[in-house]
Amino acid sequence: MLEVLWIDEQVVAVRKPGGVPSQGDQTGDPDVLSLLRSQLNDGGLQLVHRLDRPVSGVMLFARTLEAARTLNDGFQKRTISKTYWAIVQGSYKAGVLLRHTITHDPQRHKARAGGDTDDRDVSLAVNLLGRGDRYSLLEVVPHGGAFHQIRVQLSLSGHPIKGDVKYGARRGEKDRTIALHARSITFLHPVSGAATSVIAEPPSGGIWAALQQAGSR
Repeated sequence: MLEVLWIDEQVVAVRKPGGVPSQGDQTGDPDVLSLLRSQLNDGGLQLVHRLDRPVSGVMLFARTLEAARTLNDGFQKRTISKTYWAIVQGSYKAGVLLRHTITHDPQRHKARAGGDTDDRDVSLAVNLLGRGDRYSLLEVVPHGGAFHQIRVQLSLSGHPIKGDVKYGARRGEKDRTIALHARSITFLHPVSGAATSVIAEPPSGGIWAALQQAGSR
């Protein structure tokens, strides 16, 4: 059962597990949208944004057409803000603001450093939360909304995300997840207009807990 973080008649927010697709795909594996429709007995539930399959964290869904229109507009205009946590390789020292020009390579289904006509200038605000011997825990806020932006920018900085072999990690995770977590999302409620924030706890235990503890010392 999916963990429901926030719900009313217009919007529902859940914690997406890593490794589960946001919506149905060619694998036929259970997906968050279908699971949540069944869990809430709400066949009209609408997907308004996605997280990559290996990524965990907070996701929003619309329960009415009005909410879907408003939230889709918020994502398109980037008035909805998102914060992520990431565990990256190495002792992070790349800076508090990363700037890159990147492009989407659809044939390889990945992003890379720019060089084509559809280049996008993007930035990533970075805050170091904890540091261990081999890995660092970061809080990151993307600006630009490009495909795989966080994954490619951290890789280009010399600190790929743990488990993200597509972008240079030394090895993958056994469960095929990566250490990227959508920590929070803030949006204007479709009806009341009130600023609403939802937080999703990161994966429990292991290196996530160890790096959080290291940052608190």
